[in-house]
Amino acid sequence: MSGLTVAAVLVLLFGVPWWTLVRGGNDWPGPVAVAATVVFAAALAGFPVLMAAGHGRRRSDPAARVADTLLGVVWVLFTWSVLSLALRAVLALAGVADPARARIVSAAVLAVSAVLLVTGYAAAMRVPRVRTVDVTLPRLGAGLDGLRVVLITDTHYGPLDRARWSAGVVEAMNELDADVVAHTGDIADGEVAQRREQAAPLRDVRARLAKVYVTGNHEYFSGAQRWVEHMAALGWEALHNRHVVVERGGSRLVVAGVDDRTAAGSGVPGHHTDHVAALRGADPELPVLLLAHQPQQVDGAVAHGVDLQLSGHTHGGQIWPFHYLVRLDQPVLAGLSRHGARTQLYTSRGTGFWGPPFRVFAPSEITLLRLHAGAASAA
Repeated sequence: MSGLTVAAVLVLLFGVPWWTLVRGGNDWPGPVAVAATVVFAAALAGFPVLMAAGHGRRRSDPAARVADTLLGVVWVLFTWSVLSLALRAVLALAGVADPARARIVSAAVLAVSAVLLVTGYAAAMRVPRVRTVDVTLPRLGAGLDGLRVVLITDTHYGPLDRARWSAGVVEAMNELDADVVAHTGDIADGEVAQRREQAAPLRDVRARLAKVYVTGNHEYFSGAQRWVEHMAALGWEALHNRHVVVERGGSRLVVAGVDDRTAAGSGVPGHHTDHVAALRGADPELPVLLLAHQPQQVDGAVAHGVDLQLSGHTHGGQIWPFHYLVRLDQPVLAGLSRHGARTQLYTSRGTGFWGPPFRVFAPSEITLLRLHAGAASAA
């Protein structure tokens, strides 16, 4: 994206709320209009500076916290400023003239935005609720019927210190009596050295058969190989284009993982998506559970006869209506879907959040998948 395009997007993002709340027929007293304009102008000018300082080479956590929060606030204000055009039209048809009409619209935008930001912050910061999903895999052996797979993803340990939240997530996971625990990537925004304390509770996750992890795209901004090694040190099997086999009651399941689809272009030696390597040596008669960060990687799962792929990445959109943009890039936003004759895909809305500390109409989740043997249900 060119600098001119970025500038145009930022002007639109900040300019629409400014016009709605400050201009647009409000006829505020001069000092009020000037003060509000100065606030919007300062936010517009400071935002790219803060983003560069927070997410660039310096990785200043205080700058990132301010920039991320500002991005969430302005996105919500922009969304509801655009939607307020409908209210403006209704008031005009009802004969309400400016400045009363414009001020009613401004009050409505501020009220709705404030409610969504407060509740969205609370939703982002709480330990996610458990979402239980039953999945039937026709090739699953009877001994593995009822296998409990707990999925977390997109924890995004980052500029906000969420060590206590991380411990709460682990406590909630351990109450689910998991056979297999999976983390499908985007573990953190930052190097291991920066996020070690937040990730530390993952050492205490309990699973009877396996704890498995694959990289997401954000690992490739912050030391992917170091995160692979650190997760192994915490007792997780890092499925870096490889697999393990779990067994119960005489039945076996291949649990495989592939690197994120951005890995090949990251410059990290040896990292790329490789389904062939991940399944090399696996018995082709056994069912396969595959970890792959992005739903878009499901085409490779279909091509290699995978029974169930677990993914994250989408965050369910995180802040409505951003999910419309996510769907332009990904085949699925959230939930269980079928692809090809054999492959099913479960896409989590994510356990944490990226960037803005808000979740609006896109709740986070810890997922309990109960796998069942038998005929597959309809998609």
